[in-house]
Amino acid sequence: MKSPPKTAAFNPPPRVLMGPGPSAVSEAVLAAQARATIGHLDPDFTALMDEVKLLLRYAFRTDNDLTMPVSAPGSAGMECCFVNLIEPGETVIVCQNGVFGGRMKENVERIGASCVLVEDEWGAPVDLEKVERAFAEHPDAAALAFVHAETSTGACSDAKALCEIARRHGALAIVDAVTSLGGVPLEVDAWEIDAVYSGTQKCLSAPPGLSPVSFGARALEKISKRRARVQSWFLDVNLVMDYWSGDGGRSYHHTAPVNAIYALHEALRLLADEGLENSWARHSRLHKKLRDGLQALGLEFLVAEPHRLPQLNAVRVPDGVDEARVRAKLLADYHLEIGASLGPLAGKIWRIGLMGHACREENVALCLRALEDALREQGALKRAVA
Repeated sequence: MKSPPKTAAFNPPPRVLMGPGPSAVSEAVLAAQARATIGHLDPDFTALMDEVKLLLRYAFRTDNDLTMPVSAPGSAGMECCFVNLIEPGETVIVCQNGVFGGRMKENVERIGASCVLVEDEWGAPVDLEKVERAFAEHPDAAALAFVHAETSTGACSDAKALCEIARRHGALAIVDAVTSLGGVPLEVDAWEIDAVYSGTQKCLSAPPGLSPVSFGARALEKISKRRARVQSWFLDVNLVMDYWSGDGGRSYHHTAPVNAIYALHEALRLLADEGLENSWARHSRLHKKLRDGLQALGLEFLVAEPHRLPQLNAVRVPDGVDEARVRAKLLADYHLEIGASLGPLAGKIWRIGLMGHACREENVALCLRALEDALREQGALKRAVA
């Protein structure tokens, strides 16, 4: 191309984000990200990095020193945990009850390890008895990997019990907390989670692009005894931790996304100001309000109530309803985004997010009003809604 393309500045349209992510970002967090960029080794920035580590420890409920944001989205946090903790030839038990358990399996196989898959129906939690049987059949398993809050279905599994099973069998517990961090109880130390990863774009309500991770003592011991080098240079925590260490000078590893870390710091600061338990309670309270309104519209949930995520509501599409048409109407008429589904549930459910800054009374009311309008348009409301 010889001539420069003619383009205009991009101005994003107004959106109320109530899908599976990204979630809404507050003005305070957006303003933080827009502050002046400084060097990634500037002493003021490295002081901010230390605050981010402290705030992440609070959010994860851990004292793990190796707690930091990976400079890439949640998928990189997942890969960081697997490439550092798993070596070729090892056996890993992976639980799959949705899309993201399948991505764990892919990571294990690409490393050259053996994956033992424990499968459950999409929308159901991980079955503890199946995991026990998998360990009985594979007592040499090095790790158990599972998704705490499965974003593709809205199901929450019993992370505490799963970690207890792993510990009893001498295996590490690797946990996907991408959608759970900040939205539902997550106790990294109390549940003895060995490695956990999350994302900034869900209940933390920061822009996408960073993945908080935390490694416990058993995980660090495993890393120190590796026989082979970590397959990924960029995600090798032996190298990255020297950059995130607060002890004296820091080794250059990569140019950190400075402004994204400003935004994460502000989002975590707001979470700390609200209080973690208060955030959990807010998500639960507004989920119940949304649940009652959805049921009044005649809509049904995919996940049984004891296992439902308050921040990710999977709702069955009624028979005869064009689900894509409903989503298009919500976007066009109400500037409201809800999510479609993935895999075998594609076209069968909507995923309605109530995450972080989007988890507000006015958003619940807007969503219910918009869905009522869209369903009425398609003749899917059997009765008047109060």
